[in-house]
Amino acid sequence: MADIFSMIMDAIFNVLNTIFNPILAMDPNPHSPALTVLIIAFIVSLITTIANKYLVDQEKMNENQKKSRELSSRMRDAQKRGDGKEIAKLQAEQTEMLKNQNAVMMESFKPMIVTFVPIILIFFWMRTSAIHDLVIILPTPVYWITLTPLWHFIGGFLYGGKATIPYGIGWLLWYMICTFGMSQILRKFLGFKQGF
Repeated sequence: MADIFSMIMDAIFNVLNTIFNPILAMDPNPHSPALTVLIIAFIVSLITTIANKYLVDQEKMNENQKKSRELSSRMRDAQKRGDGKEIAKLQAEQTEMLKNQNAVMMESFKPMIVTFVPIILIFFWMRTSAIHDLVIILPTPVYWITLTPLWHFIGGFLYGGKATIPYGIGWLLWYMICTFGMSQILRKFLGFKQGF
């Protein structure tokens, strides 16, 4: 059984090597492949954004969020007025809305089900490739805006050690920054009404 699993993983990593090693080879700095991580972040963001676009009913989700905001506003107004009858009515509406929100939330998990395994495999590939040794030196303002000291603290607490390069980040944090930025751009480009 372990041999079969090992063979499957080897085959998957061979496919990932075939896809990503040429990108890595074209990176202007293959020893610190920041551009490769940016390209992989773009590919992953594109896959997840397209999955969200076509597997989640965006109109229904936006409508549900709008109704929820309106209901919260009406509830605050009723509470300010001390209108117990209106509050009871709105609480009944809120209970009904929660059922709808649960259904919409379950629908929003569809893209994750489709994209989870490929993304995890890409992460494992990145961790075992030359990308693992990537260190990016951030400009001082970006270092603080991205809360990098906090991430270094959490990483040190969880994994031991501490950041040895001032203002430096590893491949995972660089990937997260790139993915967040790419996702925002792609969502706007693909017509999403809301951000990330």
